[in-house]
Amino acid sequence: MDRRQKKRILIFLLVPVLAVILFITDDLLIRVITIILIVIYVAFIIFLRDSVRFQGGYSISEEDEDQESLSASPSEYEESFKIISKSKDVEVITDETYTPDFSHTKTTLKPPDLKEKFEEIAYEQLPKGVGHDEQFTFVLEKMLTVIKEAYNAHTAIFFWYNKKKEKLTVEKYVSVSEDITRRKFDIEDDILSKIVQSGEPELLSEIPSTAETDVIRYYSTAQSIRSFVGVPLFYDKTLIAIIAVDSKDEDAFGIETIYALGRFVRVITMIISIFEEKHSDTLTQQRLKGIMKFIAPENNYEDEIELFRLMHIAAETMVAWDAFVFVYYQPVEKNFITKKVVNNTSLKYIGESLEIDLRGTVVGKSIRTGLPVKIDDTAAGNYIRFAKSEDLSFDGSFLAIPIIYNKQIYGVICFEHLRKNSYTKQDVQFLKNSFNIFSYIIYSHSTRKLLESLTAVDLETRALNEKTFKERLSADLIKSKELRVHGAIALIRIDDFLEQESLFDGDPLPKVLMTVAKIISKEMTPLNLFGRVDKKIFAVYFFNSDSKKVFVWAEKLRIKIAREPIAIVSKQSTFTISIGIASTTKKVDADAVIEKANLALQKAIEKGGNSVQNIN
Repeated sequence: MDRRQKKRILIFLLVPVLAVILFITDDLLIRVITIILIVIYVAFIIFLRDSVRFQGGYSISEEDEDQESLSASPSEYEESFKIISKSKDVEVITDETYTPDFSHTKTTLKPPDLKEKFEEIAYEQLPKGVGHDEQFTFVLEKMLTVIKEAYNAHTAIFFWYNKKKEKLTVEKYVSVSEDITRRKFDIEDDILSKIVQSGEPELLSEIPSTAETDVIRYYSTAQSIRSFVGVPLFYDKTLIAIIAVDSKDEDAFGIETIYALGRFVRVITMIISIFEEKHSDTLTQQRLKGIMKFIAPENNYEDEIELFRLMHIAAETMVAWDAFVFVYYQPVEKNFITKKVVNNTSLKYIGESLEIDLRGTVVGKSIRTGLPVKIDDTAAGNYIRFAKSEDLSFDGSFLAIPIIYNKQIYGVICFEHLRKNSYTKQDVQFLKNSFNIFSYIIYSHSTRKLLESLTAVDLETRALNEKTFKERLSADLIKSKELRVHGAIALIRIDDFLEQESLFDGDPLPKVLMTVAKIISKEMTPLNLFGRVDKKIFAVYFFNSDSKKVFVWAEKLRIKIAREPIAIVSKQSTFTISIGIASTTKKVDADAVIEKANLALQKAIEKGGNSVQNIN
């Protein structure tokens, strides 16, 4: 017996039960109620059965129908019927409508190294030894990473826009692809150019594969990009950059994405403002520090080498450069030469003591006009920087600032940078104003050097200077040879006193030089020549005296100076000298006899100083 038959039996058993109640009870009311229930129950059964039959809605399970159809045998007359139902469309995902889901799997299980990984990300240090530009690029990369991961993008990329040249330049990107083109893009008719031209965000939801390379130009090969969103970045109401995000999925972005990227744009503009303010303050401090180093009271501007070194130190904080050149005007020779050259690269560059060509060169142009010269790209033209004979492989930015005092040019300071467009008009104005201080110091140095060339004596010791001494010596050597008389020369050097320098507040050398020169002058006769040929070396020529007599004179002088106390500030100390003697008999070459005497002097120094050596 199947389940349907069991249900029917249970339903009809209720009628006999109610009929039994009629025979059991004697109460008229109960009998009437029972009869009414039987009538109603039977009526409901008949009514419901007929209604279901006419509607074809038998409540029969598919399993029962299948079993009946399988168990039913064909009739004798091959009669059968077929139930035809209305066809229904079934929703099926096909290869045309299938869209892969790239959403990240959410991990709720807490890993054991959660804190370490979080701190590694949250406390990532800035790269060491980087400037403000590199710091901004570091921050920008982190923001692009957040944008890419937030929207499951293929690439998030940042472009700078150069309004002057109308070019877009890739600054930083975060991408799955390695086919990003790192070059400058002209403004044409692609989607990035449209953002620049309109100044409005752009959204593409369905990019045809045939148009991808024309619409998106920052890939070297097609990437199957189907969605794109780009927003402009304004700073001081000027479009300076573009943020672009793309995806391989259609409809990956919407209007809400543009609004969200607008918030990122606001954050980036705030960061740019902060970096600009910080960079401005830092740059001002660095420049002020450089100027203060140059004008510090302890600096010795009389020493030419020290002066040029100080200029190099000051220039390091003024502007960024890869090569520094100081061109100096020599007042005696009346020409411009490179006095200080610093090349921070491995590229071929000019050397020191190169004479400047005033015609046909960038530096020559600055000298002749007295105006700064700024070249944004030296590779764009045939620019000769210093001389036509120069041999260098250095392209980039070039800046020349003339050193002018009282309408007279005393030199040119040159900067070169491998990066193009490295120097701005603000840099030129600052350097021009700052170098006014340098110009007065260089003017003083040049004037002093010119006066020294016009005088015969050393201004510090009143002895003959090196040039005049050699001229007079040459004349006396000729006289000595013509008259057939003897002659000798003595070089007197003040011994090093490193131990004593720490005892004094300042440099004791000027005081020692003056004292030694005064003592030597007192020992001179009208037949002697007395001059200063080096920082610590004096020379005395003896006309009509042989080297033996000069040796005796030198010993007396050595002892006298060693016993002479010299007062420096509030302290007194003694100093020693070394003397080298050489015969000049029958010699007419001044440099040769000085060199010979210098050999004797070196022997005296090798013995420990405070001694006299003679070479015949």
